[in-house]
Amino acid sequence: MSLLIHNTGMLVQTREEPVAFVAGRDMSQLPVIEKGWLLIENGIIAGFGPPDNMPSFGSDLTKIDAGGGYLFPAFCDSHTHLIYAGSREKEYTDKIRGLSYEEIAKRGGGILNSAALLHDTSEDDLFSQSMERVREIISFGTGAVEIKSGYGLTTEDELKMLRVIRRIKEETPLTVRSTFLGAHALPAEYRGNRRGYVDLIVDEMIPAIAAENLADYIDVFCDRGFFTVDETERILEAGACHGMLPKIHANELDYSGGIQAGVKHGALSVDHLEFTGDDEIAALAGSGTMPTLLPGAAFFLGMTDPPARKMIDAGLPVAMASDYNPGSSPSGNMKLVMSLGCIRLRMLPEEAINAVTLNSAYAMGLSETHGSITVGKKANLFITKKIPSYEYMPYAYGSNLVETVILNGVVVISRQSAVGHLRHILR
Repeated sequence: MSLLIHNTGMLVQTREEPVAFVAGRDMSQLPVIEKGWLLIENGIIAGFGPPDNMPSFGSDLTKIDAGGGYLFPAFCDSHTHLIYAGSREKEYTDKIRGLSYEEIAKRGGGILNSAALLHDTSEDDLFSQSMERVREIISFGTGAVEIKSGYGLTTEDELKMLRVIRRIKEETPLTVRSTFLGAHALPAEYRGNRRGYVDLIVDEMIPAIAAENLADYIDVFCDRGFFTVDETERILEAGACHGMLPKIHANELDYSGGIQAGVKHGALSVDHLEFTGDDEIAALAGSGTMPTLLPGAAFFLGMTDPPARKMIDAGLPVAMASDYNPGSSPSGNMKLVMSLGCIRLRMLPEEAINAVTLNSAYAMGLSETHGSITVGKKANLFITKKIPSYEYMPYAYGSNLVETVILNGVVVISRQSAVGHLRHILR
């Protein structure tokens, strides 16, 4: 199947040669082609270029007139928790009244609240609830997503979550990566037996998950009040023995040592990073571990913003992701994440676009196939409404400007009937 997209206002994030990621001052460089065209064959980008070198194509291909809209690579959301049951808006009110994230957790709220709800929810119901979120993020232009477990906290419930993730991967056009996060919080019944819960993760959960090949990555919430560096390293080492690559929640609440632990163990990414100083930046420099910022969580919780400018100015790459979850970032809108990157983190629009496409693809192990308009990469793309510039995307922070979404070379949302067509494709 061949598909030609023409009459665009601009092709954004065009890379003639593949690059894994961009760092430092290179993050402010964003290659584009004005009024370009793009050819898709069998779900892969087969060619693109400016209007004056568009070849003559026969009548045996489908054509999409972009109407002057901008063509972007689909967003890569490299950190989400979108498999959950119910919602936690009552805790939202507690936050408004002044309770901190940690105070809510100590009262049995937070992650433990989600774990209790999930335990009482069937796998089919959990899948149904999660699919509503999947449809939503696709409508916002996301084409690849990493999804974590971590609201199970028992072997049975962690397996349930990971099976739902596998089902989403099998039944939708999204590119999905799966992460085991049993070390998301300490269950109430283990409060006096931390070692016992880490033993459960290492001796029972990890082997059971590996036996069903349910996880690409393993993650640990290495932070004040959650898991220590020693506990984190033990869990990561056990996961590595079963082929799970590390990704870490680190330094959201304090200088936890999680960033250094992630670099030491070759983590693909370390995420959150609100508390990042000179030592952490030095550890990340040249490491191959992608610093991944989650500005939606800091914004929603009213916490310290991660020092994106300091990281970029020091020569680091930066990715951004949504952290879509019921407690601290109940949104999977990656366009909004871009806006927060510009407004709160003082990133340039070019830096923000690189952070949610090319660099976030790297943060989920997809840089060879996703994150840019490059020949040979998967045709995961979206076309915007007619806009004046690519800077308009983060500028118009409250508007969904995505009109057409193409995943694996197939249109899954179109201008004519966006929601209806999406529901048809995804059932």
